[in-house]
Amino acid sequence: MDGILLINKEQNMTSHDVVARLRRILHTTKIGHSGTLDPNATGVLLVLIGKACKALPFLEDTDKEYIATLQLGIQTISDDIWMEPLKKAPIQPITDFQSVLNSFRGVQKQVPPMISSVRVNGRKLYEYAREGIAVTRPEREVTIYDIEALDSQKLQFRVSCSSGTYVRSLCHDIAQKTGNLGCMSSLVRTKVGRFSLDECVTLQDVQEGRFQLHTLQEVLSHYEPVEYERPADIYNGKKITLRCEADDVAITHNGNIVAIYQREDAAVFRCVRGLW
Repeated sequence: MDGILLINKEQNMTSHDVVARLRRILHTTKIGHSGTLDPNATGVLLVLIGKACKALPFLEDTDKEYIATLQLGIQTISDDIWMEPLKKAPIQPITDFQSVLNSFRGVQKQVPPMISSVRVNGRKLYEYAREGIAVTRPEREVTIYDIEALDSQKLQFRVSCSSGTYVRSLCHDIAQKTGNLGCMSSLVRTKVGRFSLDECVTLQDVQEGRFQLHTLQEVLSHYEPVEYERPADIYNGKKITLRCEADDVAITHNGNIVAIYQREDAAVFRCVRGLW
């Protein structure tokens, strides 16, 4: 069994919990996931099965879309409502929510939450938080492609953003810009790259056999496919000679992708990763 499975992750489950359940349901150990979702978030989780696990570094589908809700008046160490408040403050009303959101379009500097897996000096931030150790969090550059108010009363919005963006941090920053304390109160991931929530299945669906796998050909369609007639060369990781325009190609044999190759010099290509 090889391919990409699109799961609608339920609330109160970690991404690792989903993988563990699928290992039992599908009776295979070769399963991983792309793009961790927090336990209290729901929505699109890409699960890689079998040979597809090796394709993770080559996936183009890394940008995300979310629907989130901002809660004003409290601040937490995790930048969401699922931890005890550190501070509380009176709420300053936001008169034009969309205008505030518009100011976050484009490239942004973002500080990740303390409860996150970002590493500082070799340790994850949440490890420092558990021990009560103060540490300087590094700013990261992220891109907000689009952001739209869905409900200005509930402060619900949709955001399309680059991989690595923390919507919890975005909620904190939106609140701060309006003179408020604030954090995220709900999160649904609605898209990962080209894959959307309406294409996903639940764990119950998988349990009952109602699912389909997306092939490596689908998820690596951004690579030019090149059919190669001597598969032994590929399986032995040999350099090969190709006549093609692209610098990075998906080598196929009998229509199946077997490796990613990259141009080394002129017509000579080297193996980047075998996918058999």
